[in-house]
Amino acid sequence: MNSLVIPLVDPLVDTVFTKPHIEYAQLWPMLLVFGVACAGVLVEAFLPRERRYVVQAALAVAGLVAALVGTAFVASDLPNLGNGAARGLIAAEGTIVVDGPTVFFWGLILLFATGGVLLFAERRLEGGVSAFAGQAAALPGTEAERQASTQGLDHTEVYPLLMFAVGGMLLFPAANDLITMFVALEVLSLPLYLLCGLARRRRLLSQEAALKYFLLGAFSSGFFLYGAALVYGFAGSMQLSDINEAVRNDTDNSALLLIGMGMLAVGLLFKVGAAPFHAWTPDVYQGAPTAVTGFMAACTKVAAFGAMLRLFYVAFGSDRWSWQPMLWVIAILTMVVGAVLAVVQTDVKRMLAYSSVAHTGFLLTGVLGVQSAADLADGQVTSLQAVLFYLTTYGFAMIGAFAVVTLVRDSGGEATQFARWAGIGRRSPLLGGLFAFFLLSMAGIPLTAGFVGKWAVFTVALSAGAWPVVISAVLCSIVAVFFYVRVIVLMFFVEGEGEVAAVAKPSLLTSGTILVGVAATLVLGVVPGPVLTLAAHAGEFIR
Repeated sequence: MNSLVIPLVDPLVDTVFTKPHIEYAQLWPMLLVFGVACAGVLVEAFLPRERRYVVQAALAVAGLVAALVGTAFVASDLPNLGNGAARGLIAAEGTIVVDGPTVFFWGLILLFATGGVLLFAERRLEGGVSAFAGQAAALPGTEAERQASTQGLDHTEVYPLLMFAVGGMLLFPAANDLITMFVALEVLSLPLYLLCGLARRRRLLSQEAALKYFLLGAFSSGFFLYGAALVYGFAGSMQLSDINEAVRNDTDNSALLLIGMGMLAVGLLFKVGAAPFHAWTPDVYQGAPTAVTGFMAACTKVAAFGAMLRLFYVAFGSDRWSWQPMLWVIAILTMVVGAVLAVVQTDVKRMLAYSSVAHTGFLLTGVLGVQSAADLADGQVTSLQAVLFYLTTYGFAMIGAFAVVTLVRDSGGEATQFARWAGIGRRSPLLGGLFAFFLLSMAGIPLTAGFVGKWAVFTVALSAGAWPVVISAVLCSIVAVFFYVRVIVLMFFVEGEGEVAAVAKPSLLTSGTILVGVAATLVLGVVPGPVLTLAAHAGEFIR
């Protein structure tokens, strides 16, 4: 009886393994942040509880400052590619791009994250402990929570969580393929879900905010991942440059491309808080510890817009006529929802949350502008340059405003209801004046950074013919002036009734954060040229 012999072929016989090449000289600021986050985990494991606070805070600040200095060195040494205004290189076997816009986003994220760490480390306002729960696993109102509060326990795990989130934020705008972008999205999001539920006071509100953020974030991540799969089905690659090439040359399966593009947009628009994907924003901003809210409002917006710009300009830049109408509608809707709903708020943090939604619409207005400097007359601002400047002004104003909010307190801790803020400007003219200055900048009043930022994004949108969006933006800005000025009137011209809030005396950590925010907002409003020039020198995305 003859036997059947089937030859076995090893597909790896002729395969040559090539070791991966990692450009550590360009990636070390981001790797340092991840390294500090891992070191923070080891500190939690091996150091006594009473020594962790100082070590963790110092380690986080030192890591962020070192990474910021390293980012400056990386930016000064980027190679010129000789094709237009693009500078940089593609690193880590094609998964990460280190170019001019990348290092600009890195600098902003690290700068604002440093301010976030200083707010995290503030202990004077809570009587020697931080604003974070002493024992996160303890149920609100239980004996375990009372014991943790009595013992003055401090939840120092927040520092490695913050560093992991910052590491994901650094990777997000630098991602050169959809898989890396998705990994970065999850790395930055998961620590934020935890941080939002760790408030020492109003624990139930904080945990509710974390749960809402987690559930809606999981849905948005699912949309992003399914969109990546559809785009891969269209282009046959996850690389942004390969997707761009397929968009240029392949006219088949356009439905697959459009559906995938829309799902990817849902994931990113959720992270920036654009309508109708903004439902998490007011609840999370209100329920999360205010230090987390300030950090998240500034840094997450920078990282998410960096990823959005890279995705739409690099991968889908050849198909602008498909995604621009969608962004026209989203930008107008976001500005209207943010401005109108902010008018009816009675809580300062919720008002700032809807203000953040409106600012997302203004930033989307800038995204609609002209991308390349070659397509503009000399001296005109590009879309990328305008958005970079706006993110700079927005971040300083937001983190400074939330730092001020942490100082307004009553017998129950932070006082965020408008009724508690009545007359606070009379009782503390300095704090009221600083908060009013941040609000005026958000409103876009001249001689503040917000005015120059809005002028930049409106100009680039007009140059691209998006005048209906600009008209809507101007009208929404007028509405926004009303609710900002209303808070100023409340602080200085309304007499408080019943229990009103007082201003707590902060340490140098919170005071320094506020003063840096005020100085940056003033300087960028009076002398915006250096930062606009720096944004111009960032060049364009590598395609």
